[in-house]
Amino acid sequence: QVQLVESGGGLVQPGGSLRLSCAVSGTIISTDAMYWHRQAPGKQRELVATLTSGGRTNYADSVKGRFTITRDNAKNTIDLQMNSLKPEDTAVYYCKVHRIGLRDYWGQGTQVTVSS
Repeated sequence: QVQLVESGGGLVQPGGSLRLSCAVSGTIISTDAMYWHRQAPGKQRELVATLTSGGRTNYADSVKGRFTITRDNAKNTIDLQMNSLKPEDTAVYYCKVHRIGLRDYWGQGTQVTVSS
């Protein structure tokens, strides 16, 4: 069983930075993949960043070069560093762990608002 709790959201001005953290309770196994998704008001949830079990990363075109997903094994967190934030980055951000052949585990989300 895996439980995920996101933190680090808030209000930031355009061009600013935030670091989201997803605290993991339970065990991440070697074949798990980790993700950050977001959902803006009135829009479908979209995939933002992927960290595969092999350590490869992938990003949505809209955040490429600005966002970085990492895994902190010591703290047991999945982090998302967000730089050069834009108003269109405003959304609720969710972390997810995908366990192959079993299920997805989701956090409850953290609000990010980019506004002057």
